Amino acid sequence: MTRLVQALPARMRYVIPGRPSPRAVLLIAVAAYLVVSWMILKSADTPPIRFRFDPARFVEASIVLKLHVGGALTAFGIGTALMAGVKGRALHKRLGYAWVVAMAVTAISSFFLTGLNGNQFSWIHGLSAWLLIGLPMGIAAARRKDIAKHRKDMTNMFTGGMLVAGLFSFLPGRMMWSIFFAA
Repeated sequence: MTRLVQALPARMRYVIPGRPSPRAVLLIAVAAYLVVSWMILKSADTPPIRFRFDPARFVEASIVLKLHVGGALTAFGIGTALMAGVKGRALHKRLGYAWVVAMAVTAISSFFLTGLNGNQFSWIHGLSAWLLIGLPMGIAAARRKDIAKHRKDMTNMFTGGMLVAGLFSFLPGRMMWSIFFAA
């Protein structure tokens, strides 16, 4: 098996060991989101979907939810800038620490929010726990100059913690859905 892996082009070796790439995880999450959303909308017999911004539910929400959404939006903005920008500079380091703080605020505040599973934790809280363990590990990798591990850890946390979890916060019936799409 080792010879077979070595014979493959370098770009294909990353995918072989059984760990999906962040892009594959995101594509699977988008497909799952579309299927689940379609099932919810089909069962609810809802009117056609129209974009309509109505922040009333957000304004009336608890301070913890506002803190959670603020942290998530901050982390998404900084994370997008970090992914697109030049790595290894002082600005990257400063923005990286700000991103870690925003992600930690988002993850910690999520433990005070329930509702997807009644008053119990859901699988999204598992992502929050994973983030709280992974963030210090990603920082430690950068400090050890293990840039490949740092890049992989932080990219996976951005993909799983921001894109996948964020996508599922827009399921029909959830607050983010009602802010942007509810009739």
